[in-house]
Amino acid sequence: MAAGPQQKVSIVRGRLLWFHREPLGADDLSSFTYIEDGALVCMGGLLSWAGDWADLPADHRGAAVTDHRPHLIVPGFIDPHIHFPQGQVVASYAGSLLEWLNSYTFIEEQRYGDPPFAAAMAKRFCDMLLAHGTTTAVAFGSVHKASAQALLAEAAARNMRLVTGKVMMDRNAPEALTDTAQTGHDDTKALIDEWHGAGRLEVAISPRFALTSTDAQMEAAGALAREHPDCLIQTHLSENHGEIEAVEALFPDAVDYTDVYERFGLLTSKSLMGHCIHLSDREIGRMAETGAVAVFCPTSNLFLGSGLFDLDRIKGGGVRHAIATDIGGGTSWSLLKTLDEGYKVLNLQGHRFHPFRAFWQATRGNAEAIGMADRIGTLDAGTEADFVVLDAHATDAMALRMERAETLAEELFVLQTLGDDRAVKAAYVAGAEAMADALP
Repeated sequence: MAAGPQQKVSIVRGRLLWFHREPLGADDLSSFTYIEDGALVCMGGLLSWAGDWADLPADHRGAAVTDHRPHLIVPGFIDPHIHFPQGQVVASYAGSLLEWLNSYTFIEEQRYGDPPFAAAMAKRFCDMLLAHGTTTAVAFGSVHKASAQALLAEAAARNMRLVTGKVMMDRNAPEALTDTAQTGHDDTKALIDEWHGAGRLEVAISPRFALTSTDAQMEAAGALAREHPDCLIQTHLSENHGEIEAVEALFPDAVDYTDVYERFGLLTSKSLMGHCIHLSDREIGRMAETGAVAVFCPTSNLFLGSGLFDLDRIKGGGVRHAIATDIGGGTSWSLLKTLDEGYKVLNLQGHRFHPFRAFWQATRGNAEAIGMADRIGTLDAGTEADFVVLDAHATDAMALRMERAETLAEELFVLQTLGDDRAVKAAYVAGAEAMADALP
């Protein structure tokens, strides 16, 4: 692809890795492309070419080159379940989900009704994402329309791909943190009209969870979903036994927790259902049939003592799946650390989580879950130029282990087990370097 007169071309050189499908096992080498000395050609925010450095097209050989060798370049990480207003309640002591929500989170989120504060925190939120190698996020705002507006505006200024929405909550929360069925609908509708599809932005329909929405509000959320079928729906499902019991009491006519969402039209192929730990066989069947996504949040599930996500059972039931940090119940902004804790959660249940499968999940797998694999999560030519540069020698402990690493799989496992933001040497958004390690 030749550059037009107004299009600047830049080239990034390094080792390249990207996935085409979920690996079937450790020997499934055809599921990904790995190039020892590769090049990415970025033009107009897209990848116009990717391949071996030796095969770089002649018409690009005079362009500026940023050489990241010997580091590994992978698609930018995608976080499909994270809470924008919770960055400052990470690591808040509590014994369970509902205690944590009432003691810290609902108090903190009230601050996001102040537009200047929300705008300042949006900058810090995006900085944290990029510093940890996350170039796309699906984020919950607070109940305030201003919180979502602040985050969307900040992402727009950085040309980041981002999805967010104001949460809808009209009961079981402090008065200062509640809306009504009508205002929740109207504010979300206004956000969709203003922001959805603007640049690289989308708005998600976001009933926080059934515990904090009345029937009327759930009906309003379902009406939005029917009116805007291209919008993602984000919420929570079956995270904690106490939560499940409370929801069953609030919706006595529902068959189970999952049925609450389905009866209001909120269980579809656009639905991202956070946690999904304690699902019955019936619920797994309905999620599979509707195409809803179960989002694995290992660090928050462990931190809040919610339970162990059974990925093999979810996959075996035909349910689509993703993995996410769930800041601030989650304890790390890093998808690398999230993969590490995911490995441990699954290993406790006698299941395997090979690093090929883990890195597929954090990149293309999560892109598939949010319906964007044609745009992000890959290094294929024609897709958006979001990628990160990883250094498996970033710390002394990593460097020590890497002296004995001999394969790509071993390197990836070192990154996910010992890595964090220190392993992220650079993050690129739409082909431009957005965050770089200050150290040489």
